[in-house]
Amino acid sequence: MTTGMEHTVIKNPTWWRRRTALERAMMMVAAAAVTVVLALAVVVAVLVVRDQQNGPNSLPTLPAALSGIVKQNDVLKHDLCLTPGCIHAASTMLMSMDTSVEPCDDFYNFACGNYVKTNNIPDDKSTVNTFSIISDQLTEKLRTIVEEPIKENEAKPFKLVKKLYRACMNKTLIESRGLEPLQDILRELGGWPVVDGPSWPVGEFDWRESVYKFRKMGYSVDYFMDFSVATDAKNSSYRSINIDQASLGLSREYLVKGMSDKLVRAYYEYQVDIAVLLGADRKTAEEELKESLEFEIKLANISLPSEERRNVSKLYNLMTIQEMQTKFPSVPWLQYFNNILLRDIEISNNEPIVVTVPSFIKGLEKLLSTTPKRVQANYVMWRAAGATITYLTEQARKRQLNFFTVLSGKTEREQRWKECIDIVAGGLSISVGSLYVQKYFNEDAKKNAMEMVQNIRAEFKKILQTVEWMDEETRKRALEKAEAMSVHIAYPDELLDIQKLEEFYDKLEVNQDLYMESILNLTKFGTGYSFGRLRQKVNKTEWITHGRPAIVNAFYSSIENSIQFPAGILQGIFFSNDRPRYMNYGAIGFVIGHEITHGFDDQGRQFDKDGNLVDWWEANTKDRYLEKARCIVHQYGNYTDEETGLNLNGINTQGENIADNGGIKEAYGAYLSWVKENKKTEPILPGLDYTPQQLFWISAAQTWCNKYRPQAMRQRITTGVHSPGRFRVIGPLSNREEFSRDFNCPLGSKMNPIDKCQVW
Repeated sequence: MTTGMEHTVIKNPTWWRRRTALERAMMMVAAAAVTVVLALAVVVAVLVVRDQQNGPNSLPTLPAALSGIVKQNDVLKHDLCLTPGCIHAASTMLMSMDTSVEPCDDFYNFACGNYVKTNNIPDDKSTVNTFSIISDQLTEKLRTIVEEPIKENEAKPFKLVKKLYRACMNKTLIESRGLEPLQDILRELGGWPVVDGPSWPVGEFDWRESVYKFRKMGYSVDYFMDFSVATDAKNSSYRSINIDQASLGLSREYLVKGMSDKLVRAYYEYQVDIAVLLGADRKTAEEELKESLEFEIKLANISLPSEERRNVSKLYNLMTIQEMQTKFPSVPWLQYFNNILLRDIEISNNEPIVVTVPSFIKGLEKLLSTTPKRVQANYVMWRAAGATITYLTEQARKRQLNFFTVLSGKTEREQRWKECIDIVAGGLSISVGSLYVQKYFNEDAKKNAMEMVQNIRAEFKKILQTVEWMDEETRKRALEKAEAMSVHIAYPDELLDIQKLEEFYDKLEVNQDLYMESILNLTKFGTGYSFGRLRQKVNKTEWITHGRPAIVNAFYSSIENSIQFPAGILQGIFFSNDRPRYMNYGAIGFVIGHEITHGFDDQGRQFDKDGNLVDWWEANTKDRYLEKARCIVHQYGNYTDEETGLNLNGINTQGENIADNGGIKEAYGAYLSWVKENKKTEPILPGLDYTPQQLFWISAAQTWCNKYRPQAMRQRITTGVHSPGRFRVIGPLSNREEFSRDFNCPLGSKMNPIDKCQVW
């Protein structure tokens, strides 16, 4: 348990198990007192469900030697925890489990089967999972904050939050303005040919000028090629300009299939309908937007696929502007870069530029030279229109929803207030994060999470010290990298310094009566901040970079060699001070280990302890590593989602899969080390006849309980870098001998295959 946690335990669990279900419930009420009556009711109900699952109609139980059922004697060694926290944890765990499933056959359905059966996906979502449930709870808390009245003396960063939220919520004003805000902006950008018709001035269009206008108005400058200012991968103390392939309106994986693909067709029909809504003739729109979509498909075809972007060294192609001018002569590069930077920072022909995919730039030159200006303009103005629909009338938003339905399966938009919270929390994340931690965050969680990080990092270092395939020099560098990894838990202290927040947001303005314009001001502000740091030396512990705590996620940065666990994830199923340690190590511990291992996955391993892109591996050790990574690629590439019939992409998901496999091993080892150091055996949970070790694995698995719509599952498998939840359980656990030992899974069973994969 967490330090200082008091336990109500039953010292004679044999006596406890002889009681009837009613007697158990009554005694638990007496022990836990009135405060846990509701939780107890849930436990009793779930116990009934469990008994029904294991009743006469359930599958026959295998003999003990062939099953994952733990021996009763192992369970009887442990006390029983009846604190409110333990009772709540037990009820939550039981309600997700399907104990009629043999754990050695399908541990995901054993741990999550009832979750899948009983949870319905809301019409406004494409999936439901542990992350989304906690995110919804966090959104409710944020609503309470942002709907408070604006005080006259309130600090500007917090006024901005409340004003943007009110602008978003003012549907009456948004509807009264209609499509005029977008129509005005399109005119300022030079007009959308398909809407303007024959009057559109073709002679005035130049794709570069459109990029400059987009930059000044607050739109993305990445629709022809991506432009960013980022930490230099080979000199991580400084920033550089990076040029990459275009940002596309639909994932490359879909666009390369062409117009015959269902999703590409839906994307095309969406474009046509929006153009018609803005005044275009439908037949003209169908003809012209087909041509502009074919242009976007060609952009996709000259782009590098995700599978070929995992070798970071191949994506680092440094050249000066002068060298770019020689290689790609059709673009006046010095003028192009200076105009995007708005000449706030002057650069010369000697400026080093990282060109990620030189072949894309060469292909773009050729494509632009053979594509009529009207087609180019229709493409880029569609991208502006498409980026704006969310902030317009319900009529436009409903057409957007129709496209989302084809893409992800959801049939309703979120409630307006939820959508507005998402927009505000995304756009003003630092202000929102400050408000959130001031009101809701439990500081004890920060201390206890840091202790877990240190323990799990220590376990990873043990692994590094013992892996047989690593030579000593590479091992030494790996240990140095693990030790140098910086940690950011919950939020930075500066987030509570109002003066720092006011300095950061000093030049940003939001107008409650001009919603769309305020959104563009916000994006222009963010772009300006990012681009304006070109000459600033990198501060890898900068509070602004790590000042977004109101989010349910975790991160590893290879360029910083840092891990981050925002306040939003330190709650719910992931973490609680009021439950046994085996649950926290199984849940947030799994996540912590996952992020640490990212520093040593197929991409993270390419960076050294200082975050520089350096090959620090001895040749033989690198070959052995790649061989082990190929095993993971093959294992996951052979997993098939039953509902869609799609195989996972083992290449694109390998980084996450390596992190999952390493993360669970580290978390389990760290938990056992904690038990040994503290010389104590933790009590088990009521209604769950499992040892602490088994409860660790169940807790870990339930981190990934989820339910997808078929469309969302196809999208995740086709475009995502994470394996679906089922395989984030089956894959890592079937590779762990410790899991098979704890659940008594015979060698050769599905969860204990003879051939296993292990990188770390």
